[in-house]
Amino acid sequence: MEALTQETTLDGMTFPPFSLERLLRTVFGPNGGEKVAILIDLEEPTLMKDHAYLKNPSLTVQRKAHDVFYLGLREGVASALGLEGGEMYAYRRTGGSNLDLPEEIFDDQGNQLSFREAIYKVYDIILCISTDSATAPLTAFAKEYGFRGATLHGLNDVILQSGLSVDYNQVSKEAEKLRSALTRADSFEIDFKLDSQILSLTILCDGQEAQKSHGLCLGSEPDVANLPAGEVYFVPKGAEGCFPMQYKDGTLGKMEVSEGRIKRASLIKGDQSTIDAHNEKLASDPVTGVLGELGFGTQTLPVSGKDIQDEKILGTMHVATGRSDHLGGNLTPDKFARPVNATHDDILFSPSKTPEILVSQVRMVRDGSTIPVLESFEVTDYLSQAMAKDS
Repeated sequence: MEALTQETTLDGMTFPPFSLERLLRTVFGPNGGEKVAILIDLEEPTLMKDHAYLKNPSLTVQRKAHDVFYLGLREGVASALGLEGGEMYAYRRTGGSNLDLPEEIFDDQGNQLSFREAIYKVYDIILCISTDSATAPLTAFAKEYGFRGATLHGLNDVILQSGLSVDYNQVSKEAEKLRSALTRADSFEIDFKLDSQILSLTILCDGQEAQKSHGLCLGSEPDVANLPAGEVYFVPKGAEGCFPMQYKDGTLGKMEVSEGRIKRASLIKGDQSTIDAHNEKLASDPVTGVLGELGFGTQTLPVSGKDIQDEKILGTMHVATGRSDHLGGNLTPDKFARPVNATHDDILFSPSKTPEILVSQVRMVRDGSTIPVLESFEVTDYLSQAMAKDS
């Protein structure tokens, strides 16, 4: 079913009904005649034949891609927007965030096709609704082949009913207010608190222009939007200090950072073998520890349980390690010792994701002044005043 018919209230916030037509019209502003495709990832992509993957109830992201986007386009949205195509394809799951995509892709007849020949060279708008993020590789191919696109990994009901139901024209305006308030920072000082332990990290920005992920992918320039959008980000020029990190198994580690990258991890609480494995990876492939992003959320949204939305929530912040070429950085896949390590991994700090870690304060250093911008996951008066300004 393409559109919900009623407003949704989540965590006390009310959102309009989701509309695929409104989303695509706002994000892309189709001119008519453009050809659109939908991509999903599967452990076994041959299950794309006759949409056999729909028999697996655990493939919830792929089910949403089919029911909401594929059927939505076929049942009137494509014609309303003047779009052509609407075909759906599957590729083998990469198993990591922003790893390069495979060379092959499968259509719903079970045919194995060349990704480049069948997708990049054919379609004008590509929607990738996947388990793992594909923003970095698709951004690189968009620049090469000239298409536009959007990545929507981890899609779930909360995201559909909130982060994808908002007005992205307004999201862009709000993101610009925060971007203008933070741009050209010399550095950011971040204080973390775990029980009685205080860790501090300084991220160097060298006065660079802040960038924004705002959800609009208009015009003819090749670009890929990451949806839900709503963040302001920097590509660090360096970093020094320490910060805590929560691993997937719940282990907490202390990351020791110098010269812009994590040099060593030590155990705070949890499984020492998790720390040992990380240190082995840092030693064998040092660029995996490079800090490739500092980001701040700009939207008022409910927690979805997926970082793709939760890192866009106002008051949260995140750093990322690894690949940064899709953000304007210079860390490309060829610089990693092993292709499987060429990921871009966000490390989100928020009350829902890291309840044991408090970001007690984030300070922006700019033009000789030090200005607090976040305190305990809340924006300070400085950012509140910036957001209150007329667009």
